[in-house]
Amino acid sequence: MIELKTPAEIQRMHVAGRFVAEVLSEVGRLADVGVNLLDLEHHVRGMIERRGAESCYWDYAPSFGRGPFRNVICLSVNDAVLHGLPHNYTLRDGDVLSADLAVSVDGWVADSARTVVVGTAAEEDLRIIRATEEALEAAIEVARPGNRLGDISAAIWAVARDYGYPVNTEFGGHGIGRTMHEELHVSNKGRAGRGLTLRPGLTLALEPWFARTTDRIVYDADGWTIRSADGSRTAHSEHTIAITEDAPLVLTRRESENPATRADSASRLSAKDA
Repeated sequence: MIELKTPAEIQRMHVAGRFVAEVLSEVGRLADVGVNLLDLEHHVRGMIERRGAESCYWDYAPSFGRGPFRNVICLSVNDAVLHGLPHNYTLRDGDVLSADLAVSVDGWVADSARTVVVGTAAEEDLRIIRATEEALEAAIEVARPGNRLGDISAAIWAVARDYGYPVNTEFGGHGIGRTMHEELHVSNKGRAGRGLTLRPGLTLALEPWFARTTDRIVYDADGWTIRSADGSRTAHSEHTIAITEDAPLVLTRRESENPATRADSASRLSAKDA
């Protein structure tokens, strides 16, 4: 059943969304050459614990995956794009890192993802990241009452097509609210004018993700980490939004980051965080 949220409930989701945005901003600042993925994982664990929030990933056990997920953030590097298990890997210059986080605060959930380049950025990596960000903004723009779910999918697909990136339809956006995954699958490819009519109170996690030269995916031996089938690099952008009577409300929007804070933030990654 699709549950429409009241304005008060959307505001409670916004509280969770602001925290998710804060954590992903911190991860973006900390992600640097020489930083281990496990250090990022444990740092995020600390932030969640101090906030009194709950990870939506810990013990998550869907039909895919191998056993319950036992981390609080997905960290996917280079050709990995979704559900990356944090592991003993030290970030290198030029790595592409996608970070995906879903958290519950006082019973309401927000979910967001971002992709950053560690150190020296190659133009082709910046291009695919930009494509996912533009696709996400295009999807948000059409998430208005009276439009259709297919309008969102078509908006994402149009940006991917303009950039020349293929689109996988196995994983996409979803409903969200009291739990991380509520009814509704939001494909990253579709036809405008089709599907459910959008109504105020509908809350969705929209998440375009692309691989540079394939729409096929493969799984790591861990049963979770999803990679492009041909090893090409990937990117992933996601926001939780609410459809309102007026403009769509982005619940996980991050504040502009100041690059000068990267070194100060990195210094906070100490042994006690691990």
